[in-house]
Amino acid sequence: MYLALILGVRNQGGVTSMDDFLKKFFPAVFEKKHHALENNYCKYDNQFLQLFTSCLYLAALIASFVASKVCSKYGRKLTMQIASIFFIIGVILTAGGINIEMIIFGRIFLGFGVGFANQAVPLFLSEIAPPNLRGALNISFQLFITIGILVSNLINYFTTNVHPHGWRISLGIAGVPALMLCLGSILICETPTSLIERHKVEEGRKVLRKIRGVENVDDEFDSIIHACEMAKQVKDPFRKLMKPVSRPQLVISICLQIFQQFTGINAIMFYAPVLFQTVGFGNDAALLSSVITGLVNVFSTVVSIYVVDRAGRRILLLEACVQMFISQVIIGIILFKELKTTGDNLSKGEAIFVVILVCTFVMGFAWSWGPLGWLIPSEIFPLETRSAGFAFAVSTNMLFTFIIGQAFLSMLCQMQAGIFFFFAAWVIIMGAFTWFLLPETKGVPVDAMVDKVWKQHWFWRSFMIEDDRPDVKVV
Repeated sequence: MYLALILGVRNQGGVTSMDDFLKKFFPAVFEKKHHALENNYCKYDNQFLQLFTSCLYLAALIASFVASKVCSKYGRKLTMQIASIFFIIGVILTAGGINIEMIIFGRIFLGFGVGFANQAVPLFLSEIAPPNLRGALNISFQLFITIGILVSNLINYFTTNVHPHGWRISLGIAGVPALMLCLGSILICETPTSLIERHKVEEGRKVLRKIRGVENVDDEFDSIIHACEMAKQVKDPFRKLMKPVSRPQLVISICLQIFQQFTGINAIMFYAPVLFQTVGFGNDAALLSSVITGLVNVFSTVVSIYVVDRAGRRILLLEACVQMFISQVIIGIILFKELKTTGDNLSKGEAIFVVILVCTFVMGFAWSWGPLGWLIPSEIFPLETRSAGFAFAVSTNMLFTFIIGQAFLSMLCQMQAGIFFFFAAWVIIMGAFTWFLLPETKGVPVDAMVDKVWKQHWFWRSFMIEDDRPDVKVV
């Protein structure tokens, strides 16, 4: 829980719209923001300001591959503990920053924490969850991320008028859950799969009995043993990932991460205060609007927890594509017609309608591409390539989050309202990919995916011909 809260609190888009923060670290942006003839779309266009936000994800990309090795060799629990240490260092550097180099280094340490955390936590949850609850339990991680984002927006709202160090308070409060994570991660148990994989067989059986609440766990235990035996036969999991038999999982995991970012969600959530100021809200009202979208994000993720193991993954993704496409097209049309490069902003009624459309977009994302973008890659890889495959998923997510974070404000400046049509076009591609190439994984045991999913799919089964994995006892 505390890990997810930190991942949410790392969302610092509100800080980048605070005048005290801009005046200290980005004076050129501060001057442009308050210029009498400011460009409505370009007031925040600054590569260093974007680097402050996006460098976290570049660091996370690099860290995810190191975290993959740590996760396999030393376990999911230790990987989360290392993440907490990186978070604490990052919070100290950003909240205590006295120059731009210091806060960027702080963001890089936060990025290391994100890389280690995103590698370990979804795997941890998928491995301890029973198949019929795996989706709900895994999405609970995303739920607490959304709570963290909401907490971050609330903190930004209340500290924006605390001069001159409100931004330090906003960044520093993330240290509280970081410390709690550091202490709490000591108390959690390692996953049975990780213990058995590292030759702690009896300890793994004991933990499995504990988390299932029953004494007879022989079938599931034997299945994990078989999966671990197969994993031992693979000396280089990254090489195994390059073989055709691993193509379905790898392609889907990478595409889901790319699509998740090209929905435009991070552009909206990172820079929501900036976006709402662009369409006519003042600074306080912009931050309040971000709080509203944060609440929508939280409650919509709760919907996903309830529905994902009942309706399945595909239907949520497809429905959300329709919802997000409509929202973005209408936002784009309104801004194209009403928000000119300079001059008056939207009317109050139009600005409120844009906020409603943004909330509708966030709602669709929060019960679909947000949580399922992490859930599906965590459950589709066999054990022998699970950690390595998920490292590719995490690193791809971080790479494209970095690209969008670094480019969004410049894209907004150059494309103006057209940026929403750009993301809407990507939503069409995502929907087509889901319809034709993404199989349903609801209720399928993690170690039975090859036989029950990939070998049954009309397209991906052709890649399973070379599958030389031994027979697995499926529970």
